[in-house]
Amino acid sequence: MLDAAPTDQALLEVNNIEVIYNHVILVLKGVSLSVPKGGITALLGGNGAGKTTTLKAISNLLKSERGEVTKGSISYRGERIEDMAPADLVKKGVIQVMEGRHCFEHLTVEENLLTGAYTRRDGRAAVAADLEMVYTYFPRLKERRKSQAGYTSGGEQQMVAIGRALMSRPEMILLDEPSMGLAPQLVEQIFEIVKAVNEAEGVTFLLAEQNTNVALRYAHYGYILESGRVVMDGPAQALRENPDVKEFYLGMSDEGRKSFRDVRSYRRRKRWLA
Repeated sequence: MLDAAPTDQALLEVNNIEVIYNHVILVLKGVSLSVPKGGITALLGGNGAGKTTTLKAISNLLKSERGEVTKGSISYRGERIEDMAPADLVKKGVIQVMEGRHCFEHLTVEENLLTGAYTRRDGRAAVAADLEMVYTYFPRLKERRKSQAGYTSGGEQQMVAIGRALMSRPEMILLDEPSMGLAPQLVEQIFEIVKAVNEAEGVTFLLAEQNTNVALRYAHYGYILESGRVVMDGPAQALRENPDVKEFYLGMSDEGRKSFRDVRSYRRRKRWLA
């Protein structure tokens, strides 16, 4: 069995799940991971590795794409959630920020943010206080708060998507490809904000990211997926120093990126959880 992330105060446990699309296409093949409360955990791997599918399996958004979890279990705070409605999971504090910076383009930046507080029942004053909190993390959004979201930049739309998630007072955010399509300096800015929110607000993050180099500098623990399987996991510092990760994912090889499967000496370890 692979060395798992620390299970003390584990908020989320994914145990040996399989996901099938259209009743025939096997996408995830026994994926297991653990996300400790208050941490930043990264799902790493190339396009098509299964990162987004893993997040959607957790947030129960697979059915809208004709996908389903056919084996294994997913638990949040010790409670099985595979059959829970996405809206009920949101009420429990699990929010997914989708890949592609989805915004309501015809609404202003501030109106977009306020939609994140739609399910709250703690009064206008609390919502207003959290809106100011979001503007503290994203001062650019305060400057653009009256602008239509559809006319803002890609980086600003990513900020809107994360800020809207924060407005729901989440315990955990599933963040899908936050760096996609952004300039390097904006990527650093987004990850710095993720780190600040994690440390100051105690929000737990599970983020899917192709940019392994950046993700491992901010995450506490990482899982590397290939072809729907976890092929390696460990503390972020250990993964950064692992020679295979350096060669295959951090670009520190003259031969270019390869797959673990192309290396004879690499023995993919399987993870089986009872």
